[in-house]
Amino acid sequence: MAWRRASGSGDAAMEVAPLGFATAAVGVGVALRQAGWPDGPSLLFSAAEWRAFLAGVRGGEFDDLTDSGGGDAR
Repeated sequence: MAWRRASGSGDAAMEVAPLGFATAAVGVGVALRQAGWPDGPSLLFSAAEWRAFLAGVRGGEFDDLTDSGGGDAR
């Protein structure tokens, strides 16, 4: 798989890779892992799930998670 690392954060950075195959659980999509733990587990997302996540990031849905207050109290 061709992993791409997010900028910054050293070993805590995340890496993503397109799934070059379909899985029974997600079909074709994207894998996500921690850069400093390449042999550790990966999260698998379908293409639709990944698009929804990116739309949420771009739309500011998760901005409160990095506030000093520690995120949403829900």
